[in-house]
Amino acid sequence: MITYLYETVPSGNGEEPKVYEIRQPMGAPALTHHPESGERLRRIIAGGAGIRTTRKSESARPSGSCGCGHGGCGCH
Repeated sequence: MITYLYETVPSGNGEEPKVYEIRQPMGAPALTHHPESGERLRRIIAGGAGIRTTRKSESARPSGSCGCGHGGCGCH
C-alpha cells in the first residue's frame, strides 16, 4: 500500500481545497470521490525521494568542453 495525496475540487470561488492522505494499492486507479464523505477529489502529484545521476559533474568538464573528451568541439 502507498499513501497518495488528494485534494477536494472546490465548488465555488474562494473555497479552499481540503487535503487528504489516502492509502491505496500501488497501481490502483485514482479516486474521484472521497470514500467516506463523497466529496469530489483529484490526486495531487507531489515530489518524492529519487536518485539523480549524471555522467560527469559540471566541475569536472574542461572549460568550453561539451564533455565528450575532445575538448571544446561542441559536438553535443
